[in-house]
Amino acid sequence: MLSHDVDFRILGSDIQVLEIELDPNETVIAEAGAMVYMDEGIAFETKMGDGSEPDQGLMGKLFSAGTRLITGESLFLTHFTHRGGYGKSRVAFSAPYPGTIIPVNLGDMPNGLIVQKDGFLAAARGTKISLHFNQKLGAGLFGGEGFILQKLTGDGKAFVHGGGTIIEKKLNNELLRVDTGCVVAFEPSVDFSIARAGGLKSMIFGGEGLMLATLRGTGRVWIQSMPVKKLIRALAPGGGNAQKESGGVLGACWASKRAAGRRGSLRRFF
Repeated sequence: MLSHDVDFRILGSDIQVLEIELDPNETVIAEAGAMVYMDEGIAFETKMGDGSEPDQGLMGKLFSAGTRLITGESLFLTHFTHRGGYGKSRVAFSAPYPGTIIPVNLGDMPNGLIVQKDGFLAAARGTKISLHFNQKLGAGLFGGEGFILQKLTGDGKAFVHGGGTIIEKKLNNELLRVDTGCVVAFEPSVDFSIARAGGLKSMIFGGEGLMLATLRGTGRVWIQSMPVKKLIRALAPGGGNAQKESGGVLGACWASKRAAGRRGSLRRFF
């Protein structure tokens, strides 16, 4: 099925909003709960499946919904359609945490796009959302994305979000090493694996973790500066400061010991 041709604009800087403009009978699909506002002419319906296969039977829809559960996403997707008689209507979406929204044209990617499991925000109807299994054990265990990723295929526009700033890198038979968890999306022509972060001293005291993601090949890669897990660690009491003060594994141990000392002091006080 051909994807609907939707117009859009991205509003804001730190916590962005994606506004999509629909012609009559055009549809956009989005994660459940992502909608911010919509015009009067927009009707929405929650469905199992992405709508890329209109003739799909019940078992196919159940399988599609089940694959979304495996990735940790909602069982359902919401379909927003312009049901007004004329003109254009708008619907807007936001990401679940501060960051950046990027548009991608899947028509320029015949092999699709591989996205971290919480990176998909919305897409024109006709986009297929399926599973992508990370076949390498090390990448699945230490890569920050896990074994199961999402794959987007189609010929229309899709919208992906990540934490902080998103940087697009174009590899030409090159190798790029990235902090684990900072990879938002990459083309299937790029090989994703995991390598040790230098020698033993660097792994323990460097503060960059034990492993680094390694991207090798020819194709595009999108990297986020602040993954949601890193954001949660930074906001946790003492979490970010402890890592900076002592670095890496020892920093985390020191933070745990300091937190335990604080709890003991409070017990003695009361």
